[in-house]
Amino acid sequence: MNPPSDVAAEAAAGPPSLPEVHRSVPVPNAGGFLRKLFAFMGPGYLVAVGYMDPGNWATALAGGSGFGYTLLSVALASSLMAILLQALCARIGVATGRDLAQLCRERFPKPVAYPLWFLAEVAICATDLAELIGTAIALELLFGIPLLYGVVLTALDAFLILWLQHKGMRWLEALIFGFIVLIFGCFAVQIVMSDPEWGAVLRGYVPASSIVTDRTQLYIAMGILGATVMPHNLYLHTAVVQSRAWSHDVAGKKEAIRFATIDSTLALSLALLVNSAILITAAATFHTSGNTEVAEIQEAYQLMTPLLGGTLAATLFAVALLLCGLNSTVTATLSGQVVMEGFLHIRLPPFFRRLVTRAIAIVPAVIVTWIYGESGTAHLLILSQVVLSMQLPFAVIPLMMFASDKARLGALAAPRWQVVLGWGCAALIVALNLKVLADVILGD
Repeated sequence: MNPPSDVAAEAAAGPPSLPEVHRSVPVPNAGGFLRKLFAFMGPGYLVAVGYMDPGNWATALAGGSGFGYTLLSVALASSLMAILLQALCARIGVATGRDLAQLCRERFPKPVAYPLWFLAEVAICATDLAELIGTAIALELLFGIPLLYGVVLTALDAFLILWLQHKGMRWLEALIFGFIVLIFGCFAVQIVMSDPEWGAVLRGYVPASSIVTDRTQLYIAMGILGATVMPHNLYLHTAVVQSRAWSHDVAGKKEAIRFATIDSTLALSLALLVNSAILITAAATFHTSGNTEVAEIQEAYQLMTPLLGGTLAATLFAVALLLCGLNSTVTATLSGQVVMEGFLHIRLPPFFRRLVTRAIAIVPAVIVTWIYGESGTAHLLILSQVVLSMQLPFAVIPLMMFASDKARLGALAAPRWQVVLGWGCAALIVALNLKVLADVILGD
């Protein structure tokens, strides 16, 4: 049984996801592989931004300084999970013409759908919190703006989002891609300056048993997982992939799924390189010099100048952090819109939506900054990423249910190998979450 392929069938289901940009980017009917790939490239980079936000920095710095290159294997495994899960997101977005939030609302009873909405909002607020603190830290390092003022000042990025959305999807994607390239360039220079031991780097991508047996390593590993496979990105990808005006027949949708998968795979591979670069820089600069407890971004910035013999690395570090923070505001804003409109059918102006999520995130950030100052930011950043990891099953399990539903998707359902690996990822995430909870409760 093939799924309905006409526009009317999808329109009857309700308003489209992200209506401002829905099917706004044309897809050529003719032309070579590269021309069509270029038309589909963009949504993957919007998603990849969330995989290199300031929350990743805190977990990578803590992991690299504390355990050297060991947790590179976690970064690799998390990225492979992300590549698979985002491919499944692209599939259901194209195949159903609905985003993940809309599907949850339409196919689950209200006692299930509303808690899923609440948990998705918690994940978005945790993401926003990490971006807010990271951006404020970058402003302090580069311009000397006090951290508390910087936290409040970052609420003004709502105006940046409004301007980007007004310019259109292609302008938004181009700016995001440009920032990613600059971030990658900053870390490429830092890696050269830190001169890591490449044999140890390669060995770090091989999983070590200590990651599971050592409670601290497992906690940081869960933070890396939460910072890499982010719940709000699963909702976002199912929506932004629908910005392309592909053909509505089965052949057109299969082609759209193929190109969207290539797009997200390439983008997430670049995100893996950036995340690895952060951890490698931390391991080569701090762990090897005996500074094994560097978790604060400010402390890392201050140590880079004496350890690497110049201010260039530290300056590039702060610039990359600012770009990551600004970039990530886009994904949090769009994800918030997707989740609220999809689950509740409530549409808020993007400006108001951004201020609401920023206000919720600002409260804990201001409290921690006021009480603990700079010393509390790293703990809050890492905790926010662990919270994201705890929310993952509540997005991944519905995703797998929809992607493997042959009765509804027909020929567009996920192939068996993706279904098996996807459910395996879901089981692993649940098991790791239970292990962390058991460690906290039992105090072992």
